[in-house]
Amino acid sequence: MSTTTVSVKEKLEALFALQTIDSQIDGFKVLKGQLPIEVSDLEDDIAGLQTRIDKLNGQLEDIQGEILKHKENIINSNTLIEKYNKQLEDVKNNREFEALTKEVELQNLENQLSEKKIRENQEIEERKKEILANTNEKLAQKTEDLAKKKVELEQIIEKTEKDEAKLGKKSVKTRKLIEERLLKSYDRIRNRYKNGLAVVPVRRSACGGCFNRIPAQTQIELGNHKAIIACEHCGRVLVDNETAGITDEE
Repeated sequence: MSTTTVSVKEKLEALFALQTIDSQIDGFKVLKGQLPIEVSDLEDDIAGLQTRIDKLNGQLEDIQGEILKHKENIINSNTLIEKYNKQLEDVKNNREFEALTKEVELQNLENQLSEKKIRENQEIEERKKEILANTNEKLAQKTEDLAKKKVELEQIIEKTEKDEAKLGKKSVKTRKLIEERLLKSYDRIRNRYKNGLAVVPVRRSACGGCFNRIPAQTQIELGNHKAIIACEHCGRVLVDNETAGITDEE
């Protein structure tokens, strides 16, 4: 069908057919609900938690390295203290005695400092381990939730993907029957409303989109198929019952 020779009625029929197809596709999206977003959010949460776990494990390794270093310092200091104490047994003058005594005192201070550092690092280590345990618990819960959501989403996709694919092809085919100007307007209106309705019938003298009353004269003009008419309240394209395939008012 050439878009340069089609009548207004044919244009409206094509627009309403496209709306019907796209509304069915929207129905599949509603069926999936928030699952795709929830799956994506859970994947992001899990990646964030894993990054935090990796960071905590790295920090724990550093802390354990610090504790080990201070334990080795204590061993070294004790070795030196033992050495100096033996030398004290053979001192020949006060100067040697005082020097060795100071060295022993210095190593004892080094031991005290290392022991303090060990305690501090052990306290930090305990806190980090507690945070790590909580984070691992959250990760396990998020991973479990993700697995359930994925199964639920996959089941829906498995049931609907064939029909959705067919409708997608029909939508593409139908769009080719509509001139670009009308398509742009159609897409713009669809994006404006959550329900995606851009083309609606007049039902019981009211717009099928916003439900505002449509004047009798406008309804007559719709039936004449002389022009494409939009609802003055919501901007949706209006079609008469004949174009929409409605035979009886409900």
